[in-house]
Amino acid sequence: MNKKATDFLIHNMVVILFLILCVAATYFSKQPLTFVVSELFTRIARNSFIVLSLIIPVIAGMGLNFGIVIGAMAAQLAIFLTTYWGFTGISGFLFTAVLATPFAAFFGFLVGKLFNYMKGNEMIGGLVLGYFADGIYQLVFLFIFGGVIKMNNSTLMIPTGVGVKNTIDLKDTVKYALDTVPMLTIVEVGFYLALLGLAGTVIFKLAKKQPVDWKSVIGKAAIAVAAYALTFVGPVERFLSADRLLLLSAVELGCLVVALWQVFGFIKWKFQGRKGADEFALNSFNRNKAIANVLLAAVVYGLTYVPSLYKVLIVVKLPVMTYLCIGALCCFNNILMKTRLGQNMRTVGQSRTVANAAGIDVDKTRIIAMIFSTVLASWGQLIFLQNVGTISTYGAHTQVGQFAIAALLVGGASVQRATNKQALLGIVLFHTLFIVSPLAGKELFGDPVIGEYFRVFVSYGVIALALAMHAWKKPAKPKGHVAPPQEKNVKAA
Repeated sequence: MNKKATDFLIHNMVVILFLILCVAATYFSKQPLTFVVSELFTRIARNSFIVLSLIIPVIAGMGLNFGIVIGAMAAQLAIFLTTYWGFTGISGFLFTAVLATPFAAFFGFLVGKLFNYMKGNEMIGGLVLGYFADGIYQLVFLFIFGGVIKMNNSTLMIPTGVGVKNTIDLKDTVKYALDTVPMLTIVEVGFYLALLGLAGTVIFKLAKKQPVDWKSVIGKAAIAVAAYALTFVGPVERFLSADRLLLLSAVELGCLVVALWQVFGFIKWKFQGRKGADEFALNSFNRNKAIANVLLAAVVYGLTYVPSLYKVLIVVKLPVMTYLCIGALCCFNNILMKTRLGQNMRTVGQSRTVANAAGIDVDKTRIIAMIFSTVLASWGQLIFLQNVGTISTYGAHTQVGQFAIAALLVGGASVQRATNKQALLGIVLFHTLFIVSPLAGKELFGDPVIGEYFRVFVSYGVIALALAMHAWKKPAKPKGHVAPPQEKNVKAA
């Protein structure tokens, strides 16, 4: 028992340390929880996507991708162009994402090609490459835009007409474009996508001359139609017309969904039992776990009646579409790892030599992982910028890599392993400290700058600590060790 506790403390010491720091800083900041929690959920929506984009390269054995700053540059290039052309609203945001994707994919391809020549040193290479790319970025925005490519826009260009202004306001273009998508629109689009998905599945199976389970297809279509029909009910329509969801409503809906899902599982389990289903189907439902989940949902719902928690829950409003995008990326990361490509990435991350011997194209797999990460990082930067509402043309991308990597490491991730849970936990802890540390510094020392220095020190310190621990855990080569044959030789053999 003591060994288990010791191992738990060792493996989670960074998380525990930051949890203690967050609690202490929140206490000394003397700020109400309504302020802290509201700011925290804003930062979670703003930063989660770009932090989650770091996971795929870690799994593929490429370490912490400091090169995501290049994805951020691709996003800022795209958003400048769409702002110059006058695209606005959610359509403008989507067009910006479409425009940023080929830029980011091309940059990711180049980064992946370069990293294949520097295996084992990707992190330092990504850091240096970010500074090099920033030089090219500065050249484009300071000279090429206006100097080589003529642009006439006094709002975006400096008075001389050569170079882009330091700050670009997105108020009249894509500010809050994603955050303010109404829930009713989300449901409508989801309904049509569900029908298109069912139709596509049926057409594919018919084309492949595979049997179609018409009963299942009709049942799913009926459920989609029934759900869409509910949006025409007055109270439901008024509820869905909002673009933000109260945290209280989100908790209540979450508890209801958990309870109904467990009840549905129980009914299905009983039905399978009557039909004489096989033992695996009968054991797929864990009755004790279902009861525990229902009880937990009931306890969480009961806590919403605690006055202090209720005050927080009715203040925080969640941008629904933004959080759905974050959830979709979490699902994508999980689904990708279950595919053949994802398994190849995992194998490459564990051992390039073994992967090469198994017939996996190591270099190609690593390039694909880097393209994924760079494209996702560009989308994450777009989500960040539309939420902030302004672009610091020459500075918005500079700290993206450090802060995202620090948040990932704070959640317990490492150079070799990272998960969605660790990323989200790290975002919560890291940004809680970012919110309260200057306020705590002001209360304790009379100077908020001390707290500001502390949180910047922490963001770099946690990266240094993680890299030091990585080097410490890396087994040393014994004396007289003979290096294994190069991967190309293994592949040729």
